[in-house]
Amino acid sequence: MSAKKDHRTRVTKMLIRHTFTDLLRQKPIQSISIKELCDGAGINRGTFYAHYTNIYDLLEKIEAEMLSDFQVALEPLLQAQEGDLTPLKVTTSIFQCLKDNADICTVTLGPYGDKKFAAQLINLGRERCIESYSSLFSGATHKELEFFYAFVSAGCIGLLQKWLDEGMSSSVEEVAEMSENMMMYGIGFLQQKGKRGNPGDCPKNTSSHSS
Repeated sequence: MSAKKDHRTRVTKMLIRHTFTDLLRQKPIQSISIKELCDGAGINRGTFYAHYTNIYDLLEKIEAEMLSDFQVALEPLLQAQEGDLTPLKVTTSIFQCLKDNADICTVTLGPYGDKKFAAQLINLGRERCIESYSSLFSGATHKELEFFYAFVSAGCIGLLQKWLDEGMSSSVEEVAEMSENMMMYGIGFLQQKGKRGNPGDCPKNTSSHSS
């Protein structure tokens, strides 16, 4: 009986979440009423209030769940060893977390998204990445690491937006690998596509003349 109740609760919360994020794509949160949310989810108000106090509590709990998942995805960065400079598994885990939370990602990046929440995710990633990279790249200054993270995090947001726009048809592994290679090799990511050699080989500048 308890298992059935737990399953029913999960299904109910999922219905509420999907209806809420659908509405949040169309209008700001202050314009969403509990009545239209309940009507859309096919539940009564009592069911909603059994889980949430109001619309803002619902948003806060959805974001807290994603934040917790994101922290778990980032955790391996702190255990990265010196020889592991391209933690593809960590990147894959992060993009899997983003895919699992595609609904809230779409809303957050949209016109009615919670920009404070987006900043929270970016700041959480920055703390983990800078702490990890400072030990992996001991020659880099803190300022250089801060600027590097600002550059790649903005790029990853653009990558996520593109992935969402295409309906996430590319696999998590493919997007994670592209992201990792872009971070590691920059424009060299494109220059390498014609020649599948050692990914650590830096492509030569084709505009330079031989002496």
